[in-house]
Formats: sequence, C-alpha cells, structure tokens
Amino acid sequence: MRQIYSFIITLYGLSLWISSLFYQKARDWFYGRREIFTKLEEVFSNHYHSEDPSPVAWIHCASLGEYEQARPVIEEIKSQHPQISIILTFFSPSGFNNKASNSGADFVFYLPLDTRKNARKFLRIVSPSIAIFVKYEYWYNYLHELKEKNIPTYMISAIFRPSQHFFKWYGGWFRTHLRNLNKIFVQEEVSAELLSMIDVNNVIISGDTRFDRVAGIGNKKVSIPYLDEFSKDSFTLVAGSTWPPDEAILQKLFESSYDSLKLIIAPHEINRKHLDELSSKFSGNCEFYSKIRESNLGAEEYFKRNKPRVIIIDSIGLLSKLYRYGKLAYIGGGFGVGIHNTLEAAVYGMPVLFGANFHKFKEAQQLIEVNAGVSVKDEQELIQIVNIYYSLPDKLRVASEQAAKFVKFRTGATSSIMSELESVFDSLKVHQS
Repeated sequence: MRQIYSFIITLYGLSLWISSLFYQKARDWFYGRREIFTKLEEVFSNHYHSEDPSPVAWIHCASLGEYEQARPVIEEIKSQHPQISIILTFFSPSGFNNKASNSGADFVFYLPLDTRKNARKFLRIVSPSIAIFVKYEYWYNYLHELKEKNIPTYMISAIFRPSQHFFKWYGGWFRTHLRNLNKIFVQEEVSAELLSMIDVNNVIISGDTRFDRVAGIGNKKVSIPYLDEFSKDSFTLVAGSTWPPDEAILQKLFESSYDSLKLIIAPHEINRKHLDELSSKFSGNCEFYSKIRESNLGAEEYFKRNKPRVIIIDSIGLLSKLYRYGKLAYIGGGFGVGIHNTLEAAVYGMPVLFGANFHKFKEAQQLIEVNAGVSVKDEQELIQIVNIYYSLPDKLRVASEQAAKFVKFRTGATSSIMSELESVFDSLKVHQS
C-alpha cells in the first residue's frame, strides 16, 4: 500500500508542476519548494553546530486556517519552553506567503512533497524531537518515518467524519498510522466515538484551539486609528471577507436603511479593480481606509469635515481586530464556496450574519442554535434581520451575550494539549538521527 500511495503522491507532484505553467498558486507551490533541501541544510547545519543547539519542535499546517489553530500552541511552547526552537511548515502557498515572516516560529518552510525519500531526508536534516500536525494533515510517509525514528508525534484540533477513508473497507493501512500517533487531540466527542469504532483509542477530547486564538485576539482590544471615532454613537455593521454577491446585498441594505447605519467592509480580494467596483456601489458615501490614514487629520477633525458612512478596508491583516467596532457582523462567502471565520466576530460579543452556504461549518450551525447567528438567503432577509436588531435593543443585547458565551465556554484546548505534552517538552533533548 505504501508503494501505491507514494506513486500517487509522485503523480500529484507532477500534476502541480504542469499546473504551475498556467496557475499562479501552483507556481508558488512548485517554485517555493525549489532547492528546499539546500535551504534546510544551511539553516539546520548552523543550528546544530552552534555552541548549545536547542531541541527542535516541528509543527505542520496545511494552510492559513490551520495555522490559526497552531498559533496558540506555538505561543505556549515559546512561553513555557523558550529553550525549544520551532520549525513551522506549510503545504499551501496561502499559509506560507502570509506567515513566513510573522508566524511566531523560529523557522518557516514549505513541506517537501510526501515521498519516502523526501520524508527521510527532511527528518535527517531537521532532526525534530517532537512533531505536531494540525487538523487534517495526514502525510503517511512522514508519519511512517517519524514512527521508525521513535519521534513523539501528535495530531491537534483534529476532526473526523464518517466519509473519510479511515472508516472505509479499504482504510486499514491508513488506520494503522492513526494508532501509531502518540495522541490525537480531537475537537469533539463525535470524532472520538468514530475513532473508537475503528479501535483507535489514543484519543483526548480537548476542543478546538481556534477558540483560544480568537479569545486571545479579542482580549487584546487593539485600537485601530480612526475607527473608534467612525463607529462612535452609530449602529455599525462590520462585514468581513466579503465577495461580490455579499457586497451586492450589503449595497441593498445600505440603500434601504436609516442614516445612522454605518458599514466597515473588509473584502476578501483587495486588488484595485475589485476595490473600485466595491466603492462604486456606495457612490459618495464611502472612503478607503488608506486614504483616511493618509489625510494627516485627527479622527475627530476628519469625520467633522468628511462624513462617509462606509469605510472600505483596502489592506490586509486588520480583519480580526475590526469586529470590535461593530454592533453586528456579516461574514462573507455564504453565497459561494462557503463562509469564512465566524469566531473572529463572535468573540467580541455580537450577532453573526452570513449567507446560505454555511452547513459544512460547525460553528455557524452552533451559533444559530444559541440564537447568536443568522443565515440570510437574500437582501430582503438581511434588511429584515438588521432592522430587528436595530429596533429591538434587548434582542440585540441577548444575542450579543450568547455570542460571547459561545466562545468563552469553548476555550481551553491549548491548556489541555500543553498539559498532556508537558512531560514531553520538559524532557526534550536534541534528537540524534
């Protein structure tokens, strides 16, 4: 089975090479791995030949979403065990490109393709003392070699569904790798029950570290220049990660609403063409955040002279901090492939609105169940629900409290994981390959 798997992985690598001729993301994936072992050799040769080389913890994420789950663990390792160095690897360019320079880890690399040769070479060079994979990342040659080298290996924030290959008649070889992991930290009891059905019992129900991540961001209460003044004494809706269909219904909401409604919109795509198209939907009522920042006026003076009711965020990196300025949040993507992160908004204690495509997103369903989330199918439903929250302050207050409680009661996964791994981290030595 391993030979078949390795052959398929090799074909996958070949297909990405072909795709790189036509698609930018595939090009980033392919060329990001060029001469990767030379780069790894240079970094880790220096590391292990230093005067007092530290043990290395390897943390692997697929992409940016999984990184948000890894980040609380990275921060705790750095806080509790500063003697440990961390290498963070990504499979996807969207993770690597966004976090190569500010991840909290000591080293950030793409993960070489999961062939037997690559897995052996990677582990020989990096020589990690512990490996931590996040959520869905099952690379079986790496897992096999980690087991062969007796390197403690963990899966965190994992979630399992009956449709996965582990639970099929042909899943025996894949199930073996799950049993070989030292521990699997799952998000929920359903996942633990599924694993128990296939005799995988090295499981701890710890929860989802994303709740710790968003709670940490929410507690920092970082102020964003001008937005305090903009949202003061107004009913502000913050729309995050929006796509054109989301923006179309936000336009209808704006056109039909009262003068005290204000919008802060952080679109998913911030290329110039899209930003200009978005701006045109709100004609003379909107301003780009970058232009406000460049005005050199104080916030009070700026909004005294200019009275935009819509601010478009035309830079990246602010979204998780933006929601604190809203009474309501609207999460984009629900009229396309699926909604984006609802937790970043809910942590600030506000109802979360989103489009119809939310059913694959557990947190969205749970927010609806506790009356802190609402799905809307069109602009009429969006207008209706916003008007309800605007005209019924008590209903808004109760929904806001429910949203805050939803996040607060689900924090603690990071503490659970770190408690279980404490003895491992305390005993780490430089692993000899």
